[in-house]
Amino acid sequence: MKLPCYIGLSQAREVLAEMGIELNERQIKRAADPDPNGKRKLPFFVDPIDGRLKIEKGALVRIYREAQKNAENNLRV
Repeated sequence: MKLPCYIGLSQAREVLAEMGIELNERQIKRAADPDPNGKRKLPFFVDPIDGRLKIEKGALVRIYREAQKNAENNLRV
């Protein structure tokens, strides 16, 4: 069984950069912050121990893969 790997904002930026998605600190923070309705663009959560925002690394990668698949499926040929 593969254990989840939770990463913070800076590590999430690094993971995305490895995938070719360059975001600055403000962009990743904006995706992690809740909108006026309390919804986040990415599934970050507040770590109950240290109070920092975290995301599961596999979920982050999966979201981008699914977005790519959707883009390919909606391609007009």
